[in-house]
Amino acid sequence: MEAPASFEATGSFDVELVNHDTAVHVHCNLDEALSSVAQLDDVNHFVDGESRQLVRIQVYGDEELPVSGQLKIAAAHGSETRFVDVELTPPDFEPDPVAVDESLAEPPADAGGESESSSLVANPQLVVLVFGVLAVVAAGAIAVVVDNTLVVAGAVVVLVGFLVATYVLLRG
Repeated sequence: MEAPASFEATGSFDVELVNHDTAVHVHCNLDEALSSVAQLDDVNHFVDGESRQLVRIQVYGDEELPVSGQLKIAAAHGSETRFVDVELTPPDFEPDPVAVDESLAEPPADAGGESESSSLVANPQLVVLVFGVLAVVAAGAIAVVVDNTLVVAGAVVVLVGFLVATYVLLRG
């Protein structure tokens, strides 16, 4: 059985059991120190021959880290046993600072007119008209290519819908 001598993690992690031989029972156990901040989903595992299995170790005591301990892995009813030194360290969640000064409260200087996105927000009817035209063109092109009565009828429905929507949009 192969296992690393030591392992370091900053939170929950998986142990991959890889079996290159016949089926085997594997028992995993955390010592007292690791058990105070982590737990195994299951301690007994049956690993089929020539297969892999993941064992999840859930770390739940971040405020008590760092913690060092041992993970015991025993195979074939204890005939092969390995101990892996595990060091659990707190995750590094130190956010990058953001510099804020008084200029953030001032509105941005106008660079000589509205940008495209702000004109679209101010004029959503334009967006509807553009997409409506695209829908009519696409429906018409498909109707010409497919040349099927049902498809042509569908294209006519799209055209009528576009015309009604345009009327309602411009009227309101």
